[in-house]
Amino acid sequence: MKKISAILAVLVVLTLAGCASSGGSAASGSDVERYSVDLGTLVAYKVEGYNITSPSGATVRNVDPFTRNYDNLPIMFTELADITKFQRVTIRAKYFNANGEEIIQGDGNAMVSMFYDPAGDIYSDGSPNLILKEFNVGGFSGIVSTDRGVRISANRNPAGILLQNSNEGVKFIEVTEITFHNDK
Repeated sequence: MKKISAILAVLVVLTLAGCASSGGSAASGSDVERYSVDLGTLVAYKVEGYNITSPSGATVRNVDPFTRNYDNLPIMFTELADITKFQRVTIRAKYFNANGEEIIQGDGNAMVSMFYDPAGDIYSDGSPNLILKEFNVGGFSGIVSTDRGVRISANRNPAGILLQNSNEGVKFIEVTEITFHNDK
């Protein structure tokens, strides 16, 4: 009887160890399923006309206030893991008025595009240079800023994102999160 009890005890321990091991791989596997961009590695750029020109000296926010509707804030990736294995992206941002006061999240504040080549067409809907173009970032109908994010199919890493104010009251945009993931 002692032998059977000892064997059963060993089997229980092995079974529990196997479950814990499986749980560990699933947990580490889920880490691979998400990649949050280190915002400190981003570089904000200036735009002249429709051309991205030079770094502005900021990382995630425009230095100079926007002067018109659909003004441009290109932010370039400097360090990025291979994101081609990810099927979704979540992008979140905050918005500020001319006094530096935060604007409540809502539709009509900003839009975002993600692009491959900063010298290519980063503005036109349907451009093959764009991985995504989404409106209402942070708003009720803005899917890109939800936990689920939007679907992407990148065949190579993007060079950056372009944020644009969708109304003249938004003078500053600050990126708070860019996460690539495979959540369904």
